[in-house]
Amino acid sequence: MTVVNSKKKELDKKAHRRAVRIGAVAARLFNEKTYLDTSMDQIASAARLSKGAIYHYFPSKSDLLFFVLDNYLSLILQDLEEDLEKIEGTDAKLKFIIARHIELYVNHVPEAKTLLHDYHCVSRSQFKVIAEKERRYHRIVAGVLADALPEHTEEELLTVVTFVLFGMCNWIYAWYNPKGSVKPEELAEIIFGVFLHGVKGFLSSMPT
Repeated sequence: MTVVNSKKKELDKKAHRRAVRIGAVAARLFNEKTYLDTSMDQIASAARLSKGAIYHYFPSKSDLLFFVLDNYLSLILQDLEEDLEKIEGTDAKLKFIIARHIELYVNHVPEAKTLLHDYHCVSRSQFKVIAEKERRYHRIVAGVLADALPEHTEEELLTVVTFVLFGMCNWIYAWYNPKGSVKPEELAEIIFGVFLHGVKGFLSSMPT
């Protein structure tokens, strides 16, 4: 029984790796052509697989899109809370979150862009799964930021500050070149510094 289970796990891992590879190809095409203008035939051709092989993993293009989004969000959430628990201090936790977010983006640019542009194309049930994972990420980040704000800060202000940070991190895709002179770790430091000092400056100017 142990041998059978071991073989099944190996097959599951191999199947997942194949699915991830197909997803990466699909995400690249979604970026180049848009999701709606990309066909399963084009994905199969780019992945150098038969159309039947693609359908073996994904019954529909919507299912493939969902896999790309869900898998990327799973990477974002993977071990995040556990890692944050090991870090002392709000500033250090915030710096870790930003650096991690940028690193994941740089290593998964097509998937990150697909999440921003095509999440609305999945089915209603799939959208709920994606939205819940995004809310979980938001809650984790907001929890860290809450420690940086004064006690009894209004929930609405915390939400605004959290989305400002997400905006700074997510929309780098519109202008940032990971192969340029500013390295990802340097960009993370810049975002951390600008955000942290900006928030502290804003809070210090607020009437008490």
